[in-house]
Amino acid sequence: MEKWNQTSNDFILLGLFPANQTGILLSFLTILVFFLASLGNSTIIYIICVDPRLHIPMYFLLSQLSLTDLMYISTTVPKMVHNFLSGQKSISFLGCGFQSFFFLTTGGAEGLLLASMAYDRYVAICHPLHYPNRMSRGMCVQMIIGSWILGSINSLAHTAYILHIPYCQSRAIDHLFCDVPAMVSLACMATRLYEYMVFVSTSIFLLLPFLGITASYGRVLLAVYHMRSKEGRKKAFTTCSTHLTVVTLYYAPFVYTYLQPKNLRSPAEDKILAVLYTILTPMFNPIIYSLRNKEVLGAMTRVFGIFSSKKE
Repeated sequence: MEKWNQTSNDFILLGLFPANQTGILLSFLTILVFFLASLGNSTIIYIICVDPRLHIPMYFLLSQLSLTDLMYISTTVPKMVHNFLSGQKSISFLGCGFQSFFFLTTGGAEGLLLASMAYDRYVAICHPLHYPNRMSRGMCVQMIIGSWILGSINSLAHTAYILHIPYCQSRAIDHLFCDVPAMVSLACMATRLYEYMVFVSTSIFLLLPFLGITASYGRVLLAVYHMRSKEGRKKAFTTCSTHLTVVTLYYAPFVYTYLQPKNLRSPAEDKILAVLYTILTPMFNPIIYSLRNKEVLGAMTRVFGIFSSKKE
């Protein structure tokens, strides 16, 4: 392990799997999850693109959420599995920078996209007459572009910093990928000010959108409670509960990882949480949205001819 500390500018990813038969089994399970997540999210994006009935803001935003999940798992899993199966643990300085940049960009964009989806449901249920104006196609495009641009700017700032701090000891990152908190712990300089900036950044991209989501769904649940139509109430509740499930899967591990003080975290906990939001959640989200959404199931029937119980 000492030789890892002497190698040029490359980093070492210690990874997740033990070097035994259990590790081999887990790596192949991860490949299966990667395949299912990629297939599921690609399918969601495809049917939203080709089915005109889904060309509304809610599903445009959903397609972007599927894109973020696809980027999440594609940024982290292939390199992790390749390193394990090849017996190598290194990742180049530039490769680590790209991995960190795309992961942080995706994370920031997803938080803002989830807030946009909550606002979409709030307007649709609480102000249905104003929905065409407040959530026009142009407004939806602005929300999507704005989410990606803000996520990219935030990511670029963090990536530039993390690649310019001195690493005068080990470059062995005890994580699945080049995650900022894991890399900061290797710095041989004081990072208190930067950790404060991470807290501020996390608050902007996680806590503020979460407060917006909470406020939106508080109003939505109140409106649903006063609905006279039982069918309308059921449909609204199903749609909102689906979104809230995805929100919980996204925010819980991120808040725990990025807002918790460094001295209270452990590499083992960080890696377990990373498995949740980089590997499992991208697989679960398409399942949650497809199986609990009649419009998506209907689109799959029209596009692929599946889930139909009778011939038309």
